[in-house]
Formats: sequence, structure tokens, C-alpha cells
Amino acid sequence: MSRHRALRTKVRRGIAKWPVLIVGLVALLVLGWLGYSWVGGIVERRAAAQAGDCNEGEALLRVAATPSVAEAIKQVAEAWSAQRPVVYDHCIRTEVQSIDSEVVLAGLTQGWDTADIGERPHAWVTDSTLWANRLSAQNAVLLGAAPESIATSPVLLALREDAAQALQSGSAFRWTDLPDLTGAADGWGRFGKPEWGRFSVAMPDPATNAATAMAVQSALAGASPDGKGPVTADMLALDPVKSTMSRLASSTPAETPAGTWEALNLLADEQAVNAVGYSAVPVFEVDLYRHNTGKDSGAAPLKPLYGVAAGGPTPVADFPFVPLAGDWVGEAQARAAQAFREFLQEDAPQGILARAGLRVGATTERPKPSPGVRWAAVTDQLAPADANTTQQISAAWATADDGQVVTVLVDTSKSMEEPGGEGRSRMDWVRQALSGQVNRSVSGSLGLWEFSAGLDGDKPYRELVPTGQVAAQRQALLDGVARLEPRSATQLYTSLLALYEQRVRGHEAGKLNRIVVLTDGVDDGGLTFDELTERLAALKQEGKDVAVSVIAIGPDPERAPLGELARSTGGTLSVVEDGRGVDAALAQLLSTT
Repeated sequence: MSRHRALRTKVRRGIAKWPVLIVGLVALLVLGWLGYSWVGGIVERRAAAQAGDCNEGEALLRVAATPSVAEAIKQVAEAWSAQRPVVYDHCIRTEVQSIDSEVVLAGLTQGWDTADIGERPHAWVTDSTLWANRLSAQNAVLLGAAPESIATSPVLLALREDAAQALQSGSAFRWTDLPDLTGAADGWGRFGKPEWGRFSVAMPDPATNAATAMAVQSALAGASPDGKGPVTADMLALDPVKSTMSRLASSTPAETPAGTWEALNLLADEQAVNAVGYSAVPVFEVDLYRHNTGKDSGAAPLKPLYGVAAGGPTPVADFPFVPLAGDWVGEAQARAAQAFREFLQEDAPQGILARAGLRVGATTERPKPSPGVRWAAVTDQLAPADANTTQQISAAWATADDGQVVTVLVDTSKSMEEPGGEGRSRMDWVRQALSGQVNRSVSGSLGLWEFSAGLDGDKPYRELVPTGQVAAQRQALLDGVARLEPRSATQLYTSLLALYEQRVRGHEAGKLNRIVVLTDGVDDGGLTFDELTERLAALKQEGKDVAVSVIAIGPDPERAPLGELARSTGGTLSVVEDGRGVDAALAQLLSTT
């Protein structure tokens, strides 16, 4: 009986394994197919790139290059294009345009004239970071990334052969000697040639000629603690430094041409030292090489000019690659600009730059022949000033010849209390910038107005300091700046009209008469923009031009009408993100003559 109960006990059955094996095999096949497709896609895209057939088509990278280096940059671009570069599935085509840095800066900040100079660039190769500093001072958002040097070129003095020989065989010459040497009636006597008279150096406007700007900086560097720089903004307010600046500016010959190239051409054609009013001109080594070999003019001069390297710390141009930003720069162009910059720093492209007359770290190769250029080693390099100070130096130079009459109109509306950066208000930064400018100004005339609703009865404006010589009213100007306080609403247009009318009446002939507006908000009362422009047009008088330039602080100002207003009067518009940018923007504006 017990045996029958045992036979009736239930037995557990196992699950079949073959379905699990089938599911696992299918999963492996799917994963394998996905992985193969992914890897195959990469291989296919690489093959397509090598074949020049990119999924997203072609993208154009436009590079604006200063004439000094444009030819070499074009050669590098051709070598890069031969590698068929691909960025974000775009085949990259690079277009290089030779264009003066002054034109690029003005176009980017004040309006790009496509019909005249072509499409806007995505990157910029210029001769000095000074230009990138100026761009940043006027509108920092246009800088796509920090500039990076791709080559260098020292600053030399270019002279006739006989003058260069006398300079090199006489007493040691240093950049810091320039103020005393150029100011002496018998400067050439120091070098054994008293019959030649003055040692005159043409100094084209440093705001538009980087070689001059760097030479001026080097002349001022003697006031730094170790005599090698950097020059600082605080140094520019010291009386000895202001005196040096004044002497150097006042000794610049009246015959000085507007640009370095014109100065070189005139100097090469002269028949005697000082025949054109000057003996020498600062120039980048690469530009002297190009001048003497006719790279830009198409014909070399009959007699080359000779480059002399001054003793002491040498100013050196850094030829930066400047990525740009804006609504015309797409992701593909931004990444392509970075890739092209990286390619420029490889050994082969660096060799192309070296053969074009630039100095690079990859090789000591020099172009041959190179008449008038010795390629002397730079053993002591000037420590350059920071971005803000470079603007202050140019502004101090521009005011040193008593050629500017400036009245500043400051927004004292309530919004100027808002944060301006680093825990300070916008007004704090404006007061600092204006006080610094007053202290650093060598000469010229300056006045101060403020505007805000109800300042003077029903008038939304008030004159704090009449426009007059800075030297005669420096303390009054500083006291006026200190009294600037945020008060009420913005009434810019009514206030500007009143100031413009006054400055037309008080116009000083033979000088640059300008109004500088500092504002952070939209106009909110009084005249409309159309009424203002109509009234300004009616006030204009031939021979009594008054330029209106605007520095717009923060995101709120109506930039389109402000830009139109500035352009219609011959002024400029600068845009700063917060109060920290006011100092450099003001100096950049005042340096432009």
C-alpha cells in the first residue's frame, strides 16, 4: 500500500533552455548590427571627408589678414585646404582677404560695408594684440576667444643708409632716449653729424599705427621700476611720465604722414637726411622687409631703407589670430577657425610664415635676399602693457597736442545704481574712469555735464564744469566727477540737444570738437529720436562739426538709435557689458582722432 502512495507523489519539471538561447542570440545579433553600423558610419564619414563629399556640404571660413601677413596666410590656407579639413560634417573652404586692421576694426564696431569690403570675416589675423584690445574696448562680445600669437616681429627704426650707419657707429641708442633726442635742436650731433640738425622721428597716429604705439610704450617704459615695462595706467598720471609724453608728441614733425607705409615711401625717396621733415620712422621688421623688396608696391625702391634695433627692451609685435563672434559666425565657422589656428602653429605652416619675413619658434629661417634687414636677435623684450593701459597710452597721446575739445555727458538716472561688476555700481566705475582720464590728460579741453529728469528746474541736464583747458581746471573736473550721483529718470535726447547747441556755438576751430555720452538706459521722456535727429540736422553748421560718440553700458540702452545718432554726427558707438569696461572704452574713444 505504501508503495502505491509513493507512486502518486508529484514530480517538478525544469524549464526548457532552448528559447533563452534563441533570445540571447537575437540580442547579440542586434547589438552587433548596431555596433557595426556605428563604426561603419564613422568609417564612411571619414571616407566621405577624404573624398571631399561631406554630409552637411561645404562651409566657408573667411579670414581677414593684415597686408603684412596676408600673402603667407593665403599660402597656409591653401596647404590646409589640400588636407580636406572637415568640421561638424562640413567640408571647410578657407578664403583669406588682405585688409587693413583699421578698416576691420571700424567695420566690426561701427557697421560693416559689404558692398565696399566684402562679407564679414569669421577670424582676423592682425599685426598686434593692440587691435584686439581696441575691439574688446568697443564691443567685447565680438571676440570669440582669446587671441593667440602665430608669429612675431620686432619694432625697428627705419632710416636711410647713411643715417643708419651714423646711428649704429655713435653712442648707444635706446627707445627711452627718444623724448630727449628728438626734442634737441642738434640731435644728430650726438652721433657725430651736427650738420644734419634735428634727429626727427615720424610718429604716425598710434591709434591706427601699431608700430608707433609700441615705440611710444617703449619710450615710456623707462619710468617703470626696472625700466623694462610694463607701463601701467597709474604711471600715466605721474608728472614725469606726462612730461615725457608731451615732449615726445610735441617733437613729432608736422610733416608726419598718416600711415607707416606712406612715411616709409617718402623717406626712401628723399635725397638727404631730414629732406622730408624727418630722419626715421618706427616700423615692424616684416614691413621693412616687404617695403625693401617691393612685396606690396610691386617694385622695390631704388635704395632700401635700413632697420636699426634700439638698445634696451625691444617692443615686439605678436601677430595674433583673433577668432570673432557674432550672428554671422556659425558653429562650423567657430570650430574651423580654431582648427585653422592650430594648423598655423604646426611646423610646416610656421616655415611659410618665416619665409615671409616673420619670426617663429619652429625655425630660424629668414627670407633671402633681404636688403636693409639684419634679423638681429632680440635678447631683451619689452614687457607689454595690459589691455586697458594700451588704450590709456593712445588717449594720452591724442590729448598731448591740445587738439581735442571734449564735453562728457553722463547719465545720472536711477539705473546707474545697478551693479556694474565686482560689487560696485555702474556709477562707481564711471567716476573712476572719468577721474583717471582727468589725471592722465596731458593737455586739451574737457567739460562735464550730467543728465536726469528734474536736475535744474524743468531741465533734465546740468553743466557741472564748463569746457576748458584740463591743466587749468583739473581739480574742478575731479570735484565735478565726485558729485555725480544717480537721481531720477533718463532724458537723454533733450539733454543731448541742449549740449550740442552749446558746443556748436562754442566750437573751437582747428580742433576736434566732440561730445561723449555715457548712458545705461533708454530715453524715457522729452524729445523723440526723430525730433532729436531733425533738430540736430538743423543746428549743424559748415566748418563747425561736433561728433557725438556714445558708450552704452549694460544690456538696456537702445543701441540701434544710439548707433545711428553716432554715425550721423561722425562719432562712434561703444558697447560695454558692465561698468568695468568703461575705462578702456573711454580711452579707446578719445584716442581716435
